[in-house]
Amino acid sequence: MNAADATGRSVPPPRPRPAPPSDPVLDAVARLGDGPLTEAAVREHVKPLFSRVLARPGIYLANHSLGRPLDRTADDVREAVDLWYADMDDAWIPWLDELRRFRRSVASLIGLGDASAVVPKTAAGQGLRAVLNAIDSPKPRVVATRGEFDSLDFILKTYAARGRAEVTWVEPTAGPDHRGSLPDLFEADAIIDAVRRGPAPDLVVVSQICFGTGQLMTDLPRVVTAAHAVRALVLLDTYHSAGVVPVGFDELGPDFAVGGAYKYLRGGPGACWLAIHRRHLRDAAAMPAGRPRLRTLDTGWFAKRDPFSYARPDTPELSDGGDAWLESTPAVLPFYQARAGLDFTLAIGVDRLRSYNLAQQALLAGELRARDVRVREIDPRGAFLLLPHPDAAAWCATLRSRGLIADARGPHIRLCPDVLTSAKEMERAAEIVADSLG
Repeated sequence: MNAADATGRSVPPPRPRPAPPSDPVLDAVARLGDGPLTEAAVREHVKPLFSRVLARPGIYLANHSLGRPLDRTADDVREAVDLWYADMDDAWIPWLDELRRFRRSVASLIGLGDASAVVPKTAAGQGLRAVLNAIDSPKPRVVATRGEFDSLDFILKTYAARGRAEVTWVEPTAGPDHRGSLPDLFEADAIIDAVRRGPAPDLVVVSQICFGTGQLMTDLPRVVTAAHAVRALVLLDTYHSAGVVPVGFDELGPDFAVGGAYKYLRGGPGACWLAIHRRHLRDAAAMPAGRPRLRTLDTGWFAKRDPFSYARPDTPELSDGGDAWLESTPAVLPFYQARAGLDFTLAIGVDRLRSYNLAQQALLAGELRARDVRVREIDPRGAFLLLPHPDAAAWCATLRSRGLIADARGPHIRLCPDVLTSAKEMERAAEIVADSLG
C-alpha cells in the first residue's frame, strides 16, 4: 500500500537500494596491512589499480607536476556523466552529495576539523583572489616570498600593477651549497622581518613546500605567530604539501590555505580548494574585538542563504560558515575526478606515503651520486630531488627523448618518484641522467 505525502498524493514506497559494490581501491589498500610500505606489497596490491597509466612507455618522474591517475578515476567520471544522461536535473542531488564528499576528504587530508570550511575552487589562484577581495582595504599590504608559484605570484603582481595591492617581496638567502646562479632558500627570519618592518601587512603569503626547490618550511609556526601579532592574515599554499606531508591546518593555525588535487592527489586540473580557519566563520558577535567577520566580494548565488528558495532580497543574505564563500554553479566533474586519488591517499595515509617517498628519494639520490651526478642538498625537502644544470630545459628535453619524463624549473631538473616507481626504474633513470651528461 502506498503512503501519502503532505499534499495527499500517493507516493510509491522507496525501492530497496542494492548493496554498493566493493571498492577496488579500498580493498587493495586493506590488503596492504598497516605496516610500512614495501615494493613487493606495492607491486602486488597497488600497481593493479593503475594498469592504464602504467601501460605507458618510459619512466615517469614528474609526479610533482601531474600525478598519475588510478583506473577507477575513469569510472568515477563516467558515473557523473551517466547521472546526467539518466536523471538530467535530478542529477544535482548526487552531484551536490559529491561536492560535500570532496569537502570532507580535503578537510581530513589537511587536518581541518570543519568540512564546511573547505570551499571548492577550480584553481588555487581563485582562493587567493577571494582572500584579497575580503580584506577591507582598497590597497591591501601583502608580504609574499619570491618562491611562490606563478598561480599566486602572477595574481599578486597583477594586483600590484593595477594599484590594488602593495606587495613586499621576501628574497631568498644563500643556501649551504650556493653557486651564485641557483635559486636559494627562504628563511622564516626573513619573512618575519618583512612582517615586522614598516606598516603592518594585511596578508602574508607563504608556501609550506616551495615549488622550485622542494624546501619544506619547518618554521611556519613562528611565521604565523609573528603575522598574527601584528593582526595580519596568513595564507598558506599547500599545493606541494597536501598528500606529501601532514599539513596540520588546525594545529598550525593559518587563516587560509589553498591547494589542489592536480599533483600528489592524482585528481587532475580543476579540483582545488580554499580552506578557511573557523575563527573567520563565526557570527560577527563572536569574533575577537576589533576584527569583523571577513566577507569576500568573490561570491555567487550558491553563497546565498537557502539558494534554492530563489529569494532575491536587496541586501544579500549569506549562508553560514564556509558556504558564505561559495561562488556560482560549481564545476561538478572535478569532484568525481579527484575522488579516487583522495580515497587512495587517505586510505594509505600521508605518513606512510611520506616515509616510502623519502626512502625512494634516498635510493635515487644514491644511484645518481654513484654516477657522479650532482644532487642539490636541501633538508628537509618535499617529494622531489633537484639536479642543477645551466640549461635545465634543454636537458629535460634530452631526458624525455631517452624515455625519462621529468621537468625543469629555472636551473634545475626536478625528479619525483612516487609510490609506483620501482627501484629498477630509479636505477635506470640514474643511468639515463648520467649518460645524457656525457
